[in-house]
Amino acid sequence: MMYDGYGYGHNIFLGFPIAMQFLLFLVFLGVIFWIIKSGNMSDDSAGDILKKRLARGEISKKEYKDLLKEISK
Repeated sequence: MMYDGYGYGHNIFLGFPIAMQFLLFLVFLGVIFWIIKSGNMSDDSAGDILKKRLARGEISKKEYKDLLKEISK
C-alpha cells in the first residue's frame, strides 16, 4: 500500500472538527454558568437586608423595628 498524499496522511486531522465542537460546547456551557452565577441572586434574608438598609441610613431605627416586626409575623 503506497501513500498517495491524500487519504493516508489526513487521518490525523479527522478528530480536529470534533474536538473543536466539543471545545466550543464547553465554552458555551461556561458562559451560561457564568451568567447564571453572576446574576443578582443573593442569599440574604429579609432581616439581613433590613440591617444593611439601617446601616446605610436608608431607614430609621423606628422603621427598622416596625419592618422587623412585620416580617417576623
